[in-house]
Amino acid sequence: MGRRLRRIDLVNLDIILASTKLKLALILICCLGLLDCHSQKSDANPTIEFTKIPPAAQGGREKVDSIAGRVKGYRPGQQIVIYAHSGPWWVQPWPDQALIPIQADSTWNTSTHLGFDYAALLVEPGYRPSPTLDVAPTQGGSVVSLTIVKGTGIPQLAHTKPLQFSGYQWQVRTIASDWGGLNNLYDGANAWTDASGALHLRIKKKEGRWSCADLALTQSLGYGTYSLVVRDTSHLEPAAVLSMSTFDEGGGDQHYREMDLEMGRLGDASSKNNAQYALQPFYVPGNVAPFRVPSGTLTHSMNWESGRVSFKTVRGSSMDAGAVISEHVFTSGVPSRGKEVVVLLLYVVASDKSPLQKEQEVVIEKFEYLP
Repeated sequence: MGRRLRRIDLVNLDIILASTKLKLALILICCLGLLDCHSQKSDANPTIEFTKIPPAAQGGREKVDSIAGRVKGYRPGQQIVIYAHSGPWWVQPWPDQALIPIQADSTWNTSTHLGFDYAALLVEPGYRPSPTLDVAPTQGGSVVSLTIVKGTGIPQLAHTKPLQFSGYQWQVRTIASDWGGLNNLYDGANAWTDASGALHLRIKKKEGRWSCADLALTQSLGYGTYSLVVRDTSHLEPAAVLSMSTFDEGGGDQHYREMDLEMGRLGDASSKNNAQYALQPFYVPGNVAPFRVPSGTLTHSMNWESGRVSFKTVRGSSMDAGAVISEHVFTSGVPSRGKEVVVLLLYVVASDKSPLQKEQEVVIEKFEYLP
């Protein structure tokens, strides 16, 4: 009997065991609750807020402003990337300064060039932002959160100089631009017409930098035939380029509906060709057709229709009578019509081996459009 548990001891043991099980269950429930809370906290979507939004304005390298905000729910190591939208989306403030740290109080700030819209991206460590984007950035992958806002106030367009040429109204650019991969100045004084109505475009030194010429039609013409009568361009230095392009600032989904006739060596003095027809993006095989233009007056044409664009260059001042120098047809990647306008440019391209040495000038006798 001495070694047997008494009935009262067994009852007490059952009570103790039940109490222990209850305590263990309660501990397990609490642990699961804590894990669930932690999981919910970890899975919460981070958010980006703007506390300072710059004005809505056409982009340019001349003007900068500040942009700022805060982040909720971010993890250590994550950073902010800012894009400003003016034509393409441009990373801010510069490609080599694009990763913006988040401060200890969850805020961020940086300088930015102006645009009509601004995008803030929360990105993972190791993210490498593209200098430009054709369309608005999207969330996914290393971009864990994204907020896009419009600039404040009434959108401001950069000042332009009006010019009449070949019966059309043009606007001459007066702010800097990145055509050709170089941040060129543009000056309204570099485009004018003479007594005969011919258009003169010039590259000239201004404040120690080259200033170029850029003028755009004020109306979109759409499908049809565009022609340009140009006096001798064989004298252009390798870093100088004359072009007729179509461009749609809102057409990023179709590479800005850019189609190009370009005269120049594009910075390569050793090139046997000094002209090309092109669709964008230029790096797609088959989107560039180089050729060589001789000295003298030439007429260039671009016939654009749905799914097809035909380029042609002939000698002389008329498409009808001149000997054919070059022609090419594109049927792949041809943009549909939108709000594109014709842009005429004389500009400087980046060239380490053959930088521009002297002022340049070309004369365009006539622009013509036939629907």
